[in-house]
Amino acid sequence: MTKKVMKKTPAKKPTATKAPAKKVAAKAERTIIDPNAKATAADGIYGLPFKESEAKVVFLPIPWDVTTSYQAGTSKGPGAILQASEQIDFFDLDYVDAYQAGLFMKKESAKIKKLNTEGRALAKKIIDADDETMAKSKTLQAALKKVNEICEVLNDEVYAQTKAHLDNNQISVVVGGDHATPFGAIKAYSEKYPGMGVLHFDAHSDTRIAYMGFENSHATIMHNVMEKLPKVGKLVQVGIRDFCEQEFEYTRDNKKIDIYFDQVLAQRKLNGESFMKIAQEIVAKLPKQVYISFDIDGLDPRFCPNTGTPVPGGLDYPEVIYLINEVVRSGRQLVGFDLVEVAPNPKNADEWDANVGMRLLYKMTSACLASMGHIKIR
Repeated sequence: MTKKVMKKTPAKKPTATKAPAKKVAAKAERTIIDPNAKATAADGIYGLPFKESEAKVVFLPIPWDVTTSYQAGTSKGPGAILQASEQIDFFDLDYVDAYQAGLFMKKESAKIKKLNTEGRALAKKIIDADDETMAKSKTLQAALKKVNEICEVLNDEVYAQTKAHLDNNQISVVVGGDHATPFGAIKAYSEKYPGMGVLHFDAHSDTRIAYMGFENSHATIMHNVMEKLPKVGKLVQVGIRDFCEQEFEYTRDNKKIDIYFDQVLAQRKLNGESFMKIAQEIVAKLPKQVYISFDIDGLDPRFCPNTGTPVPGGLDYPEVIYLINEVVRSGRQLVGFDLVEVAPNPKNADEWDANVGMRLLYKMTSACLASMGHIKIR
């Protein structure tokens, strides 16, 4: 497979003229990218050598799986996506050269990694305990309180970083980590784009009130978004197929939520309805400005077998791409997005989950940049 090597080349100095010297000196080093050459993730996400200051899109890797209730591993997702990203080819049939806008992934935060280690150790004891033991144990109650405090610290960190990039007119993208990670980002985006809609791809509704006592969990994020972020105008959920009765009633009764259950989508397609029509209907529910929160387990598990909580069923990859592109075709602005719950195979070096994740991440990056007018639609 052809890969890319990127390099920085100083701009050529112009031929001597009578122009003032300082105008000549103002010529800056520019990034020259050969999209057909070899790349390495050591150069940066997708093999790109951009600095954070010159990037239009800044990826925030959040290595986090504190409250993952089925299997851990999503904390390793951002690193796996970075490593797999060198395998991409930039040519895209939908969008023109998103990489030229400047893409940069920050280093994983040592503070967040430490909080994740501490929080996961405490949360594991709670997850493993039965209800009776949990109710009687002051030690476990103290651990639960500490976990909730740790998760609040994460929310504040993600919010602060996202807001700083938005204030600098950059697109800030959380790369998780479990689905608890982007709450602070959604908060910052909703403040900049009041009334925005959240298009939520997921196997799970994530609208529990406090799963196992965890107030900021991968299972509670969308309940928190709807209850704590009043500037979010709409939530449209797609691919949902694993939820409790409380979640069903909550989403049914909340007028700001539209939900497309996976079972219903499958029945409509089996009855001969085109996915084009379904996608147009979904997008029509969204306001002018849209944020995508993408849990990888919204896809069929064959695309993400090692995710934290896989569920049979789900969307096909081309369907997801079609729906994301439909947001752009509709004239809406895709103002931001996140990608969470990607996890590498813990037993071998299989890159499949990360490979799918990094490609989906690039497609959403392209769609976002195009809808905001930074690159062209092909």
